[in-house]
Amino acid sequence: MCTVSFVYSNDTIIITSNRDEKVARPKAINPKTYLGNYKKMYFPKDAKAGGTWYVLDDYGNVIVLLNGASEKHELQNNYRKSRGLILLEIFDSSNCIVQWNTIDLNNIEPFTLVVYFEKKLFQCRWDGITKQIIELDAKGKYIWSSSTLYPLEIRKERETLFNEFTQSKTVILPVDMSHFHEHTKDDDPKYGLIINRNNKLVTLSITQTVIHHNKIQFTHKDLLENKIHQNNFLII
Repeated sequence: MCTVSFVYSNDTIIITSNRDEKVARPKAINPKTYLGNYKKMYFPKDAKAGGTWYVLDDYGNVIVLLNGASEKHELQNNYRKSRGLILLEIFDSSNCIVQWNTIDLNNIEPFTLVVYFEKKLFQCRWDGITKQIIELDAKGKYIWSSSTLYPLEIRKERETLFNEFTQSKTVILPVDMSHFHEHTKDDDPKYGLIINRNNKLVTLSITQTVIHHNKIQFTHKDLLENKIHQNNFLII
């Protein structure tokens, strides 16, 4: 939930996310389908809080969560609800953009959402006081890194690496983005895309959705167990 990229290339959408988390946190439940109030949702579940950092449906909509807003915030002692549960509340609705605009986020820890909804791309942010929503070019290329883990200079460096990588290729394939997320600066366990900070905070998994015409390909790689979970969907 701490490094996310969005790439449009060759009429294909590629959304990739690295989840950085404390090793002590219970292992996530492998991705599967859950029935919500409005629709079926497919996601890996956080075993501790019951939410998720990455969710999609068979309409081709995807939301990915990052901790923190634009800058690192000061932690409060208690928050009302997990951000991963808030993510599901927003997604499990008839229109997640309307839901974002109306949901009460009082006493929720700051976060960023990358939202691909009805073939449009949005960045939604909650800084603990105000909401922000920006529509982005759904045929563009973007990278986000969590402000809670990475200072501004590291986030800027990652943007530079991402831009150099994507601009060096005429066509970007899903495997290219998987490689970028797993091997960029892999000699730097503190600030590379795969981190290991004293065996306490590590990158646990890489999750990717590929949308091409009416087909969705989902891949979730558990880095600790070196296992890959895949699923394919047809867009309704």
